[in-house]
Amino acid sequence: MSMRRHVWIWVLALGLLGGAAHAGDATKLHVFAAASLTEAFKAVGAEFTRAHPGVDVEFNFAGSPTLVQQIQQGAPADVFASADEPNMEKLVGGGQVTVAPRVFARNRLAIIVAPGNPKQVTGLKDLTRSGLVVLLCGPTVPAGRYAREAFAKAGVTPPETSQELDVKAVVTKVTLGEADAGVVYTTDVRAAGEKAAGVAIPPDLNVEARYPIAVVKEANAPTEAGWFVDFVLSPAGRQVLERFGFTGP
Repeated sequence: MSMRRHVWIWVLALGLLGGAAHAGDATKLHVFAAASLTEAFKAVGAEFTRAHPGVDVEFNFAGSPTLVQQIQQGAPADVFASADEPNMEKLVGGGQVTVAPRVFARNRLAIIVAPGNPKQVTGLKDLTRSGLVVLLCGPTVPAGRYAREAFAKAGVTPPETSQELDVKAVVTKVTLGEADAGVVYTTDVRAAGEKAAGVAIPPDLNVEARYPIAVVKEANAPTEAGWFVDFVLSPAGRQVLERFGFTGP
């Protein structure tokens, strides 16, 4: 075998090895998303990865104000999806997103109670009954602010309660029997399945949550972040979100 042929075989072998190593090095995409998006975004992430097998999506779910604070302090976020526009505007005002955020989903409030609704809660007014342990998110958390707006519409003073950091904390405590009821999103009640029941809040008293999404300016993977935002806004992404009870933008 000629020397030239030996050289080409080595070049080909090294190229194949390099390609294999490169194929195994998936790009990490860090998505910071509101706690109420947990189940839906995990499903969105799975669909996105199938379309982009070279991208490994890692989620950080928490209350929107907590995520904003983390991003402002330099946490490695590529994408931010908020449960409201005011929290997103904090990053916009600070020049920490690359393009104007886009609303990708909507949600509504609901009262979450134990299975079978043993305390016979029928509406917001019942949540002020003496002896009832009711949980709300803090007023800076979107679900907490929305809940207080709903109480105001109903002409009811919100019950004095703990200030939970996100809706999942409310859901967890109700499903564990540590609280009798709480105000969360309709999607949270749905995600809880048989562990909880929901009491509807009438449309005239309810509040619509609008969820914006944007690429973070200091993203380590800006191209892939753009792909993820586009996927969430695409018909395929919206179909997944609707499966979990979210409505279109």
